[in-house]
Amino acid sequence: MAKQIPSVTVSRLVAYLRVLTALEEKGVDYVTSEELGAAARVSAHQVRKDLVHVRENQRQGRNGGASDRGHDHASGTRGRGYTVPILRRELSSILGLTRPWNVAIVGMGHLGKAIARYPYFESSNFALRCGFDVDPRKVDPTNELLPVYPMAEMPERARQLELDIALLTVPGEAAEDAARAIERAKIPGILNFAPTAIAVAPPGHVESVDFVAGLKRLAYYLNPEPAAEAEALTADD
Repeated sequence: MAKQIPSVTVSRLVAYLRVLTALEEKGVDYVTSEELGAAARVSAHQVRKDLVHVRENQRQGRNGGASDRGHDHASGTRGRGYTVPILRRELSSILGLTRPWNVAIVGMGHLGKAIARYPYFESSNFALRCGFDVDPRKVDPTNELLPVYPMAEMPERARQLELDIALLTVPGEAAEDAARAIERAKIPGILNFAPTAIAVAPPGHVESVDFVAGLKRLAYYLNPEPAAEAEALTADD
């Protein structure tokens, strides 16, 4: 189903799911598209448009019936909005979060070790199973935090542990070789933390996390005189 939904829409569905999860934890039963959109920083119209994909999945018989009471779905009491627990479950299903995913870290430097200690994995569908590194000094199959294997063992370990996702945390100059190794090991998903673009052949998929791009966007919004500097860029010599 993910292949039928645009990437930007998938990102918004993730944001809606985060809001719905928080609401359910607070005991909130209903949320309108206006409330959901405000919390996710999109318009109510965009929420309703995005959740058409939920309705399409229902028509295909893939999910249960969510109700946007008074909006996209006809059932229920008008005006109350979406039923929070039902919509949360449906988005979880569409996003593939109703099953476990086995994850490995490729590159056990400072970032890889920090991610290995991240507590989110303990309460999520993403099970951190092992790490890999080319440096023999970092290889430690008996490590209590996370067993670390040599890169050469990746194909074997990927089969044994049924690895689905690799977190790529190597330096930029090593990213391409590491990505090829992940492909050869038939690990289909890569979350790329390396400061360089990589690509894999279908059905593999890469998502990149670019801290530097985020810092540059922040710099733009925090810049006190962006208009004056933009004018200077277009001025004649």
